Amino acid sequence: MNDHNTSIQVETAMSTTTMTMIQALRSAMDIMLERDDNVVIYGQDVGYFGGVFRCTEGLQSKYGKSRVFDAPISESGIVGTAVGMGAYGLRPVVEIQFADYFYPASDQIVSEMARLRYRSAGEFVAPLTLRMPCGGGIYGGQTHSQSPEAMFTQVCGLRTVMPSNPYDAKGLLIASIECDDPVIFLEPKRLYNGPFDGHHDRPVTPWSKHAASAVPDGYYTVPLDKAAITRPGNDVTVLTYGTTVYVSQVAAEETGVDAEVIDLRSLWPLDLETIVESVKKTGRCVVVHEATRTCGFGAELVSLVQEHCFHHLEAPIERVTGWDTPYPHAQEWAYFPGPSRVGAALKRVMEV
Repeated sequence: MNDHNTSIQVETAMSTTTMTMIQALRSAMDIMLERDDNVVIYGQDVGYFGGVFRCTEGLQSKYGKSRVFDAPISESGIVGTAVGMGAYGLRPVVEIQFADYFYPASDQIVSEMARLRYRSAGEFVAPLTLRMPCGGGIYGGQTHSQSPEAMFTQVCGLRTVMPSNPYDAKGLLIASIECDDPVIFLEPKRLYNGPFDGHHDRPVTPWSKHAASAVPDGYYTVPLDKAAITRPGNDVTVLTYGTTVYVSQVAAEETGVDAEVIDLRSLWPLDLETIVESVKKTGRCVVVHEATRTCGFGAELVSLVQEHCFHHLEAPIERVTGWDTPYPHAQEWAYFPGPSRVGAALKRVMEV
């Protein structure tokens, strides 16, 4: 479980409500719309319809069509407009309906959004948050299931975060909206309504049964550059994020390996200090993520661990990822890195 008592900012002691990730994200946007008149929310169907996953439901009726509104089906136009809004002084929170749809906006994200501060020598900033549902879990196939985080982490000027629970989702989104840097905010859609352990043939566990669903009703933030140790351990360090946080925890329980599971939360900037401290303690490391293996973000994690912890490693670093194929429709769970694959990697590093 995350230690929510460290490295957070909370205005006052406040009551909590059990929330799904969808409700937590909506609460974050609601609070920021009320606190800051410069915050605007827009994207495809986010207004009257409330978003395809209902994350913005009710916000337009509460704050009006000038604050929460729909956009045409043009990702390049959506992001380009947001960059201009940010330069003008607004704080847009933009939804790309699925992360798979960001490609038409690549030039706006890389050449404009990420580099505005640099190109203007600090005269202008782009304080915008780009929300994108990502990953599998809805049998969406190749155009609704991608995890493109590695494409953003290598772009100078962007922050990239991915929450794994309602508590972090709300705190990270508020921090992202208040940040003067552009933030890529990736939301694992498989976690919207409950923590997923990788056993797709079992009933879905609701967030109400998880401690991280107790979300403060008011304002608070979670730092954009800090990881969380969600399962302390001494045998092996598991570096992961998003949906595979829970898969890794279940794999550790099922194999009996005393794994320390680290939820990165922020992919860039990366909390390297927490990673290095853990790997030096355990001497072993397994990296787990849903995205494809080749040139995935896990490759960077492996490289950093090798650079900073080489003399402490007792076994080769393992990676458990999605396959180097498009996300299949019918064989979604053959692609997804489930607990059996993660467990096998844990056993391999322990046998060395």
